[in-house]
Amino acid sequence: MGAAYELLAAGCPSRLVLDRIGARWSPTVLTALDKGPMRFTELKRLVDGVTSKALTETLRALEYDGLIDRAKTPSMPPRVDYSLTPLGRSLLQALIPLREWAEQHAPDILDARRRHDG
Repeated sequence: MGAAYELLAAGCPSRLVLDRIGARWSPTVLTALDKGPMRFTELKRLVDGVTSKALTETLRALEYDGLIDRAKTPSMPPRVDYSLTPLGRSLLQALIPLREWAEQHAPDILDARRRHDG
């Protein structure tokens, strides 16, 4: 399995991985790509609220980390499709319980925020 990682240790590479997973749009884009390969415009339409700039940055980061593939098809105009890699699909499977927890407990979190704001 390789070297042991300790999340709480300064400089631990696993922190970089968690930063990617916890980036604002990463879980949403990965979830959207579970439906299959998509073009940029399809993703932008599906991921409500994301700006073109944020989506571009997210896609580049996910590709850089090996979580998605970017496939360019030579055509006029060129076609680019994004899809999950096996690594991205394995991450998505780990994110599903977290997403379900968030959906189940969103009312609790919103109530706590309202109580805090007073």
